[in-house]
Amino acid sequence: MSLTGHLTARIRADGPLSVADYMADCLLHPKFGYYTTRDPLGAKGDFTTAPEISQMFGELIGLALAQAWLDQGAPAPFTLAELGPGRGTLMADLLRATRGVPGFHAAMQIRLIEASPALRAAQAKALEGYAPEWLDTADALPDQPLLLAANEFFDALPIRQFLRAGGGWSEKRIGLTDGALSFGLSPAAPQPALDHRLADTQEGDLVEICEAAAPITQAIAARIAAHGGAALIVDYGDWRALGDTLQALRAHEPADPLQSPGEADLTAHVDFEALAMAAKTAGCAFTRLTPQGVFLERLGITDRARALAAPLQGEALDSLAAAHRRLTHPGEMGNLFKVLGLYPPQTTPLPGLNP
Repeated sequence: MSLTGHLTARIRADGPLSVADYMADCLLHPKFGYYTTRDPLGAKGDFTTAPEISQMFGELIGLALAQAWLDQGAPAPFTLAELGPGRGTLMADLLRATRGVPGFHAAMQIRLIEASPALRAAQAKALEGYAPEWLDTADALPDQPLLLAANEFFDALPIRQFLRAGGGWSEKRIGLTDGALSFGLSPAAPQPALDHRLADTQEGDLVEICEAAAPITQAIAARIAAHGGAALIVDYGDWRALGDTLQALRAHEPADPLQSPGEADLTAHVDFEALAMAAKTAGCAFTRLTPQGVFLERLGITDRARALAAPLQGEALDSLAAAHRRLTHPGEMGNLFKVLGLYPPQTTPLPGLNP
C-alpha cells in the first residue's frame, strides 16, 4: 500500500481528515512519511535551509548563544540543543565558531530533538567526536540551563485551518471526490481557541493554528525560566497568522499539497505571536520579532563575509557574495524569515535582538 492508499482508506473509514492529521501522516508516517524515508535537503533534495547556504549562519547563531551563556555567568553543565537539526550543519558550524569561548565546550551537553532516522544518521556523521544525545521530544530535555536553536522547525509542525463563518469557524478538511483527495469544509461551529481572532478577521478569512507548537515552546521556556539559558527561533512567518500558507515543495519547486503525499515537503508560516504567548505563560521573556537580515547584520555577518572573502576569487568569491545576499537581502530570506529570542526575565536579551 502507498501513502495515498493509506489516506484513502483512513478517510473512507473515519471521514475527512483535518489538515493537521493529513500533514502528520505525510511527514511522519513510519513507513511512508516524507521525513522518515529520506534526507530532504540540498541540491538533490527538495529544499535548502540557511545553514546549508553558508557557514556564516550557524557561526553567528553559535556566537549569539555563547554570549548569552557568558552574560548569565557561564553556568556548567548546560544543555546545548537543536530542534530539527537537519544534517547537523548548523550545529557543526556553531561548535566550530565557539571553540574559542573559554569553558563553553567543557560545560556543554549536546542534545538533538529529531524524529527522522535518516537525518539522525547524517547528524551523527556531521558531529562525529562530539557524542550528541538524541531525544524524541522537547519534554525529554533535562532540568538544567538550556541554550537552544530552532531553524525551520516550527514551520513543519501540522496546522489546522479555519474559515471565518459568522461568529464561528468552518474547518478546512481533506476528503475524497471521485476517489481523489480533495479539500472541503466542515459545518461552522464555535472555536474557543480562535475567540481572540474574531476582532481582527472578517467573513471568509482563513486562520491557521498549530496545536503542537505551544507545548514544545512551553517545555523549552520553562527550562530557560527556571534554570537559565536562551533560545533562538528562526523561521518564516509573522507575528500573527492570516491566510492560507500551507505549501508543498518538491525538487525545489512548488507543488500541489494533495498530489503525491509523502513525496513533497509540507510547511506553513509560523505564528510567532502564539510562540511568544506560550513562552510567556511558562515564565519566559521574549524579544521583539526581528527580520533575519537585520539580526544577522547586527551580529556582524558582513564583516565575517569580508574575512572569508579575503583569500577567495572567481567563482568561490561570487558564491560567497550570493550566499550573503540570500541570507540577508529583504527580497531573499532577509525579510521573509524572522527571529524570536527567549530568555529569563531580569537578564540581558540575546545579541542582535531587542526586548
